[in-house]
Amino acid sequence: MDAVDIPLLSKTVLWATFAITFALGMVMQKTGFCSMGAVSDVFIISNWNRLRQWFLAIGTAVLGFAFLAHLGLIDSLKSIYTGNKFLWLSTVVGSILFGFGMVLASGCGSKTLVRIGGGNLKSVVVFMVLGLTAYMTLRGFLGVIRTNSVDLVFVSFATPQDLPSLLAGPLGVDRANLHLALGLIIGLAFIAFALTDKAFRNFENLFAGISVGLAITAVWWVSGALGYAAEDPNTLEEVFLVTNSGRMESLSFVAPYAYSLDWLMMYSDTSKVLTVGIVAVVGMILGSAVVAISSKTFRWETFRDAEDTANHLVGAALMGFGGITALGCTVGQGLSGISTLALSSLLALPGFIFGGYLGVRYLQLRLAPNPCA
Repeated sequence: MDAVDIPLLSKTVLWATFAITFALGMVMQKTGFCSMGAVSDVFIISNWNRLRQWFLAIGTAVLGFAFLAHLGLIDSLKSIYTGNKFLWLSTVVGSILFGFGMVLASGCGSKTLVRIGGGNLKSVVVFMVLGLTAYMTLRGFLGVIRTNSVDLVFVSFATPQDLPSLLAGPLGVDRANLHLALGLIIGLAFIAFALTDKAFRNFENLFAGISVGLAITAVWWVSGALGYAAEDPNTLEEVFLVTNSGRMESLSFVAPYAYSLDWLMMYSDTSKVLTVGIVAVVGMILGSAVVAISSKTFRWETFRDAEDTANHLVGAALMGFGGITALGCTVGQGLSGISTLALSSLLALPGFIFGGYLGVRYLQLRLAPNPCA
């Protein structure tokens, strides 16, 4: 077997991730794809278009992941989402907090990067607070609180927690074939829901949903196939190159905020290297900026008043804590995780939506006229 050139392959993985996320940032800036907007549009103006975009992206990612696994290009059980420990309370609490926070902060993790690319200074502050809070929840005092409270409540399965693994034994069927079947059924169900509204079926909506889903799929391939080495010459063990988790990863935008800040602050430390998550953050911002500048929509925007500032600070902190606690954001759990059919990801999705609903209701109450005034 020829020795793998780890440094060269690592650079290839990073450049591929950058290219994908640069394009994704362009798509999100151009189309307005946004999970927070999806929730607020439904509850405020009864418009389901952006929620359908999100669900179309989910369906596309589920199908993409299932086909990659069926073709043997990736090992579907080597992601962070398919462990056998089902942290159901952490998932519920974290997803609701994240959903509430994204409304206060005017967007989730991916939207924050897109808004930075468009010149939004509020989102720069959100990025910093979210990243610091996420780091504290990963390794600081908030992490101690998390691991000694909600993380203590879990269910341990005898198998990985993805639906194919959980159901293959009781049904007496082959797991690989069941994964493909469930991927087709669940993926097509999400797509069917998105396409049931004739008014939704225009180029921009279809382009947004399908492009985001394909980006999730593409990064799974980059991380799980292109960046996979069966034997690292240094350790003689299998390795997924330049991922923070050491496992196969797709896109998520909470922990990578923390890793990005850590890399910037500790740049002279040679042990701090660029990873898929960090490069994805950069790619999203630059892709968004190119579209904003070329379309002449780039403009500086700052806080309106003290309450606006407080909302964004609190929202960013809730997203940082909630996203780590739930093991991902509306992209991490709500797209990448669901594409693996992990039980925790399927539980997180309604949590994000419910938390977003609570955030919308809170802001509506704050804006409602006071009859006693």
